[in-house]
Amino acid sequence: MQAQMSVITLGVAALAPSRRFYAEGFGWAPVFENPEILFYQLNGFVLGTWLEAALAADSQRANQTRPGAFALAHNVTRAEDVAPAMERLVAHGGSLLRAADAPPHGGFRGYVADPDGHAWEIAFNPAWPISPEGYVRFAP
Repeated sequence: MQAQMSVITLGVAALAPSRRFYAEGFGWAPVFENPEILFYQLNGFVLGTWLEAALAADSQRANQTRPGAFALAHNVTRAEDVAPAMERLVAHGGSLLRAADAPPHGGFRGYVADPDGHAWEIAFNPAWPISPEGYVRFAP
């Protein structure tokens, strides 16, 4: 099986606050939207934000909980870009989870939650190069 991820879909309580966070905070333009879901084309995959009830019905999973035990990440090319990116996300409906700082393993990072509590790590890792298209390469 090919090593790829096609779509990540996050359950959200309401589309408007989610759209504000992703479209205005990150600056991502929706490529599709209807009254239940928005899709954003990212580098190599699609991010969906879908009303929780519709996602539950589609997956036939009645007991969805949020947020889950995971964090999504958005890497930046310079350490000094972390804090401003976090501030922009908080200004567009996000919540600060952890202020930006330097972890013991190197780099610089902080955490912001979207309006539905999904955690986003905003990070700079000097060992992980980012292509001009925004692809991050794992480099041990």
